[in-house]
Amino acid sequence: MALVLGIETSCDETAVGIVDGRKLLANVISSSVEEHARFGGVVPEVASRAHLEAMQQVIKQALKDASVTLKDIDAIAVTAGPGLIGALLVGVSSASGLALALDKPLYGVNHLSAHIAVDQLDNDKKITPTIALLVSGGHSSILKVKNLATDVEVMGATIDDAAGEAFDKIARIMGLGFPGGPIIDKQSKDGDLNHVNFPRGLTSAADLDKHQYNFSFSGLKTAVARYIEKTPNYKKADVAASFQEAVVDVLLSKSLAACKESGIDNLVIAGGVAANSRLRELAKQRCEMSKIKLSIPPIALCSDNGAMVAALGSLAITQGVKPSQMGIGADSAASIAQVIW
Repeated sequence: MALVLGIETSCDETAVGIVDGRKLLANVISSSVEEHARFGGVVPEVASRAHLEAMQQVIKQALKDASVTLKDIDAIAVTAGPGLIGALLVGVSSASGLALALDKPLYGVNHLSAHIAVDQLDNDKKITPTIALLVSGGHSSILKVKNLATDVEVMGATIDDAAGEAFDKIARIMGLGFPGGPIIDKQSKDGDLNHVNFPRGLTSAADLDKHQYNFSFSGLKTAVARYIEKTPNYKKADVAASFQEAVVDVLLSKSLAACKESGIDNLVIAGGVAANSRLRELAKQRCEMSKIKLSIPPIALCSDNGAMVAALGSLAITQGVKPSQMGIGADSAASIAQVIW
């Protein structure tokens, strides 16, 4: 059992988590989302500056919450990619400085794999091969995970907008604000999900031949925009619910197809969009019908957080993965296959 401190700064959350093996001790997040809201999206330089300003205090609070000191920490883990390059560098530099000063091993980890690893905290689930649906602001992927620390295969990914981006863009078109995911989810609760039959991208027979497990939400975004343009008196709740249903439907249809083809009866859904209430509800229904074991992290651990980074670092230690070399860099476009730097 290793006491691991994890640092996450890939986007607009400055987050630090501390885990003892698979036990979560602290998870502190300082978000700069309000600073970005007036721009309608994340501004990289604003995010980087916010990380610099928040880092020390977030680390101190995490140590306090966990009732440990820096001297107690066995290893440091940090998100090294993918993400915003300036934001990533703040985290990598901070983690490298801590590791060097404390003479502790450093693990640069993949942000995407970390989202999946957080599902292993505070439980005794067996770490078995699984299909993972990773859905966030910048990524929508279906992964075959044989060993989360060493063997992750991409089965499919988005070819344009990710699901989270689509939520943000549609919320902006509808004048609902930023970030779009939580707002549309809330609006949808009062709407009719069957009001408009919006298109399900890459689900036709011809598309499935070339893009069996890939996603595309740009056509859906255009369809919603055109509907709004042609329907001045549209009801926001109905459009939000119908749009959300189209996204959730295609995410789950392709994920369950991947489970069936691979013969793997475990599905993990992770990432910021995994907090969406309709996705969680429909996933439970469809997995029960298909006899697939479903795992979704608690809502508080779906968004970017330090606990997930610490969890993946701890898993790497358990699996005997060698620490990263001191002086590691950040990779804004890192592949999911590069789990540990």
